[in-house]
Amino acid sequence: MSEFRLGMQSYTFRNFKTLDEAIGLTKKAGLSYMELFSGHLSCDADDATVQAGLDKLKAAGITPDSYGVHGFSKDEAANRRALGFAKKAGIKALSADIEPDALDMAENLSKEYNVRLAIHNHGINHRYGTVKQLKELFGKTGANIGLCLDTAWMLQTKTDPVKAAKIFGERLYGVHLKDFVFAADSSPKDVVLGEGGLKLEQLFQALDSMNFSGYLSIEYEGEPDDPLPAVLRSVAKIKKVLGD
Repeated sequence: MSEFRLGMQSYTFRNFKTLDEAIGLTKKAGLSYMELFSGHLSCDADDATVQAGLDKLKAAGITPDSYGVHGFSKDEAANRRALGFAKKAGIKALSADIEPDALDMAENLSKEYNVRLAIHNHGINHRYGTVKQLKELFGKTGANIGLCLDTAWMLQTKTDPVKAAKIFGERLYGVHLKDFVFAADSSPKDVVLGEGGLKLEQLFQALDSMNFSGYLSIEYEGEPDDPLPAVLRSVAKIKKVLGD
């Protein structure tokens, strides 16, 4: 299969409050890419704090591959801070949730900064949660607005994430590798990748056939005080699929 940039969505380690802790846990998982959660390094931090954080990541051998999920509104200054942060970090696409009345501004700024915005689908009750809603969005925006496919939340809409990946093809800029099982009342629970509804092998086969070159972020929200065992099991399952 293709070489994939497998990384960590640092929100997984949200109960570990410092960037140093997130870096350490990511390295223990054997990963060298990270999608930064704002609690570990914020785009709103001062320049010195941002640079110090980026220097720590570089020294640890970890490449920031995305940031978010970040909300975009009609606040142009805030939008510029996020995109400027991404550009400084070398991030090509960040995970985004864009308010409908801010789409034109966000798209224009995305072009200006040369940083793509990858819409994060957040389930059946989200404005961009379903395939239909995403198709409508991408039908009225250009290529700088694409998708960060959250595989678990796509499952919650009763759509196979593998099918969704194929539908959006060239507009797929990132993936949150996440898996759910559902209780009788339809409430979701995070599980190790491949132990819920996610067809892990078929997903990577689809990404390989598409020559996918975006970010891949493992996200596990279970056991926030001790997520590493589940993360390690997920990494092992992915490596088995990839033949590593």
